[in-house]
Amino acid sequence: MFELIYRDLYGEQQLLKQGIVPSEIVFADPGFLRQCHGMHLPGAKALILHAVDLVRGENGQFVAIGDRTQSPSGSGYALENRTVVSRVMPGLFRDSNVLRLSAFFQTLRQTLAGLVSHKTDTPRVVVLTPGAYSSTYFEHAYLANYLGYPLVQGGDLTVRNGKVWMKSLNGLSPVDVILRRLDDSFCDQAELRADSMLGVPGLLEVARNGNVVLANPLGSGVLEAPGLLAFLPDICQFLLGQPLQLPSVRTWWGGNPQDYDYVINHLDQLIIKPTYRSFASKSIYGHSLDAKARAETLAMLAKNPAGYVAQCYIPGSQAPIWQGQRLDGRPGILRTFTVATNNGYSVMPGGLSRVAESTAEVIVTKLSGSRSKDTWILSDKPEVEQSAVTEFPRDEAQVTNLPSRVIENLFWFGRYAERAEVSLRLMRTIFKQLNGVEPLPPESRNILLQALSQVSGCLPGFTENEELLENPNDELAALVTDHERAGSIKANLQAMLACGEQVKEMLSADTRIILNELRDHIHEVDRAYTHGLPSVPEESLDSLVTTLLALSGLNNESMLRGMDWMFQEIGRRTERALLTATLLKATLGSPLPGMQQQLILESLLLSVEALISFRRRYRTGTRIEFGLDLLMIDLSNPRSLIYQINQLRKYLNELPRTESLTSGLSPENRLIIKSLNDIQLADLAQLAHVDHRQHSRASLQQLMSQIIEQLEQFTSLLSDKYFDHTAGPQQLIKAKWKAEL
Repeated sequence: MFELIYRDLYGEQQLLKQGIVPSEIVFADPGFLRQCHGMHLPGAKALILHAVDLVRGENGQFVAIGDRTQSPSGSGYALENRTVVSRVMPGLFRDSNVLRLSAFFQTLRQTLAGLVSHKTDTPRVVVLTPGAYSSTYFEHAYLANYLGYPLVQGGDLTVRNGKVWMKSLNGLSPVDVILRRLDDSFCDQAELRADSMLGVPGLLEVARNGNVVLANPLGSGVLEAPGLLAFLPDICQFLLGQPLQLPSVRTWWGGNPQDYDYVINHLDQLIIKPTYRSFASKSIYGHSLDAKARAETLAMLAKNPAGYVAQCYIPGSQAPIWQGQRLDGRPGILRTFTVATNNGYSVMPGGLSRVAESTAEVIVTKLSGSRSKDTWILSDKPEVEQSAVTEFPRDEAQVTNLPSRVIENLFWFGRYAERAEVSLRLMRTIFKQLNGVEPLPPESRNILLQALSQVSGCLPGFTENEELLENPNDELAALVTDHERAGSIKANLQAMLACGEQVKEMLSADTRIILNELRDHIHEVDRAYTHGLPSVPEESLDSLVTTLLALSGLNNESMLRGMDWMFQEIGRRTERALLTATLLKATLGSPLPGMQQQLILESLLLSVEALISFRRRYRTGTRIEFGLDLLMIDLSNPRSLIYQINQLRKYLNELPRTESLTSGLSPENRLIIKSLNDIQLADLAQLAHVDHRQHSRASLQQLMSQIIEQLEQFTSLLSDKYFDHTAGPQQLIKAKWKAEL
């Protein structure tokens, strides 16, 4: 029926012309988008998804108390609940002959594909989310992964030449269908809310021209208005010629004088709601009002009667929960879901049951934050289990063609993780040396502290302040815990976690567990450093280092070698190469006499976990050349400089190309090969030679500066090429051919 209401309100408007629905119920509703009037929608059904909240009354009958038609949420939570319950109680689940949910989502996938079947057999469908800070982002990510669709934000999409495109790894990719999880008004800054940061400018015009299909269509928010429920029985009779099969809650609209009189005389038995649904709208329970609140409510109704509706108060039936080691009861609500098919609508065999957190709550209003339950619909015979993999085969091209935002966040996820790890390792080494049995010579201490400032990027830090060098404790504590200081360990870890939040759908469950543990360890370090450095500061950082190592190991052992893993590795290897070159320049670039130089070399090797290997290989030799051999050109050392550059060259050859086959090496490839040659052709003896006029190892400093500059240029080229597209690969190649002709 809501399908027919939508088509009528944005079409012939017979409901308004025949007086079935007062015009102010529709035209005064911000959810009614005049821009959508007369818009042609492909497919047999305009509304693809519909959800309804049901409460079971005292007589045992379910009553509908609200509908969700813009971007119905909750189906992903129901699926996740089913997955968990079926694993926790497999025997009970199997023996109970529970109807599976997979067929519902298979129907959804088929319906979405069918919306553009007249254009293409391989449609590109995306899930549009407000982003990681949405309260229901988990569901968006979970549902996108299950269906096999890219999860995109508004910034991932752009309108060009009358079509919607996704900014992807392979360039601009056309989008055919958008399964949106974004409210109507935020979807288009050009025609709807200009202050929205979530939508795609020009999206409504593209949809109006039929070049993209939105599920559900824009303007469907008007169907969620509580005021519409007051006229639903008459609407059903007018459109279908029959009464409602599932009753909706009895509703009175304040704009009707008879209804208004009933409301003010029976306020104690009713719930007062705004006529039009909004994010900030709240319900007023008449039976809970004291004398003052009752008077204020009556005054509010008298001031704007048409702005409010009243509904019967139906206490939700009690559902059992396990609380305090015993069974208890809480009021519950059931949300059910339907999806459009060619012949009608298919109902999910189950739903999302929610229960209140406390007995003080009389009805459940929040989707996220409340407890949820898996709802079973039982069959009289076992159902054949179907695999999600065979139901939803992924298009290989779409699997690799990820949104640029996802790739960029994974790239920086790897970089921030490496920054934090290298800083942590160097800082632990400095603490060990400062707190060692033998006092650390001032010259060696100064070089290590200055190297820490340069590696972390917290400049000037120790590089220009003699007082900090003499009393480094406060600065060292700040480098660990000051989250407002760019380059500090905490700032890097928080930046890494923020990148992880943006691509949560790409991270495995184990990875998310490790990230949660990392958050706990950050809080522990904060508490340890509350009053300056702890008594054993190096041990306080151990948990952070081991957690980062666990994260790195999990990514290497568990992640598929797709483009998401590739760019995370490119970020990690690039940052490790940059920081290794910076470390070599900062620690070995300035010579020291005898034992002091040996202490610097050993500290450097200790910070990169290479001291034991160095001693086994070179025994008592501590020459600078030997250290450079291990840290620069040893391909067997996974932390050597050449190892990182060699890995980057390997990964670059596997990335999508946007140049023609005859264009030769790409600029980023040239930089990597040049860096590789510079390292391989370096004379270690010359690099270790001290220029006494400058009192430095000038050749080493010059080479490391050159490597750092080339790597920084490499990251800029990579960013321009893969993270912010203005044209796809084919457009670039065609443009090049035209230029040559």
